[in-house]
Amino acid sequence: MDFTLSPEIDAIRLRVRDFVAEHIVPLEADRDAYDAHENIRAEPLNQVRAKVKAAGLWAPQMPVERGGLGLDQVGMAAFYEEANRSIFGPACFNVAAPDDGNMYILNRVGTETQKTKWLQPIVDGAVRSSFVMTEPSPGSGSDPSMMLTKAEPAGNDRWRVTGTKWFITGAEDAAHFILIARTSDDPRKGLSAFMFHKDQPGWRIVRRIPIMGPEEHGGHCEIEFDGLEIDDADRLMEVGDGLKLTQIRLGTARLTHCMRWLGLAKRSMEIAIEYAERRESFGVKLADRESVQTMLGELAYKIEIGRLLTMKAAWKLAAGDFARKEVSMAKIHVADTLHEAVDAAIQINGARGYSKDTVLEWIYRYARQARLVDGASEVHKMVLARFYKQERGDFWRWGL
Repeated sequence: MDFTLSPEIDAIRLRVRDFVAEHIVPLEADRDAYDAHENIRAEPLNQVRAKVKAAGLWAPQMPVERGGLGLDQVGMAAFYEEANRSIFGPACFNVAAPDDGNMYILNRVGTETQKTKWLQPIVDGAVRSSFVMTEPSPGSGSDPSMMLTKAEPAGNDRWRVTGTKWFITGAEDAAHFILIARTSDDPRKGLSAFMFHKDQPGWRIVRRIPIMGPEEHGGHCEIEFDGLEIDDADRLMEVGDGLKLTQIRLGTARLTHCMRWLGLAKRSMEIAIEYAERRESFGVKLADRESVQTMLGELAYKIEIGRLLTMKAAWKLAAGDFARKEVSMAKIHVADTLHEAVDAAIQINGARGYSKDTVLEWIYRYARQARLVDGASEVHKMVLARFYKQERGDFWRWGL
């Protein structure tokens, strides 16, 4: 297997790395660059986004004809890792969740009319979006079959939606929403997908749920639907294809989390080694102590394992495979590695790491969600056990 990036992709990767270092990382030290929820404030974000577009690095996952770079999942892996060297990076390049996953699925399954109406404004950065699926107990979480929110025919080619969703990422700032709702009791074809706009009546944000933070733009919200009506023209795919759409979206979306998290893990190690090489105690630099060398060496190989798992899954997705077990393996390992990397970096930096003098405490709080979002680690381990039970020795086969 050849893991060499094409010259074109590697050139883009290096341009992203240089751009992040010059234009985005310096903003992290400016407290005025942060909004109330510890993400990048709108004004500096818009300024950097203009520079990104001028540099030709905008929306790498989208087709060239829509203003993107047309990268496949392999190219995305290289790009996203560099973009998330900064905590602000993904939003600046328009590769942040949930917009990233929503753009991917709309480009993949939307009609041309739907792409013009719902996708292009997200690609342009004119609006933000949200994916509305998770529900309070006893509704759907990792198991979509438990979904309680209903979309029922309302006549005149319309659907009426009732129900409650929660922990909906980005909802407070979103204008375009992808909604998954129950349209029948069929166990495989009972869910359907719809688009709606924030200004349509019949729904409301109950609350922005306080979290450990920091937060994506728009937070994590609880939403109530009390008769929202949606035109059938704004239905995505066929009636009953909601679960299929979710599976298509989440495969790549889960992996793009890993791509970004690897950037944060590498940044954590970077901050750790920089401090260890200049901090001296009892006449010895931290970097020369065996205990610190062991920590750094362990992080280095775990990050590399995560990169290899992620790139293999990206390669399979780019080849048209669902890569379910490969995505699950990457998701488990990279989530754990991100937490270990930032925890070790804080330990090496001591009180400095625990303070807000570096971004380590920001990354630490953010990292805890990695083992929960887009499927808890335990669910992904169940997926792998199921694949092993079916495949046995072929679980580790080479190739597609």
